[in-house]
Amino acid sequence: MSATADHAEERTNPAGRLGFEPGQVVQEIGYDDDVDQDLREGIESLIGQDLVDEDYDDVADVVVLWFRDEDGDLTDALVDAIGLLEDAGTIWLLSPKTGRDGYIEPSDIQDAAQTAGLSPAKSVSVGKDWSGTRLKSGKR
Repeated sequence: MSATADHAEERTNPAGRLGFEPGQVVQEIGYDDDVDQDLREGIESLIGQDLVDEDYDDVADVVVLWFRDEDGDLTDALVDAIGLLEDAGTIWLLSPKTGRDGYIEPSDIQDAAQTAGLSPAKSVSVGKDWSGTRLKSGKR
């Protein structure tokens, strides 16, 4: 694919700039009525298959964790997600944007990630109501 085509994909597919690749197994945790359906469909388009759900019984390359402030303890959720990953896998923590119901302070995300042994990257907008933070597992 050309660089121009790559950039067009990023503009039309909200998942295009998140680094998903064809053939990856992406496990989705925390699905509810409020998730961004365009983002979900974009991820499935990029990986060439459906997202697997919480009942998937093998390891995943990437975990997409939809998490809201009222969903419980973020550190616990991240530790659980790490156990679902292939070695050196990635977690995309998706949380509501500022001013939306369920918003989580960036400092709380940073603290939970570090406590869980993850390396957080800068948050990016992944939809109208959601921000995404890429978290790398220290597992090797």
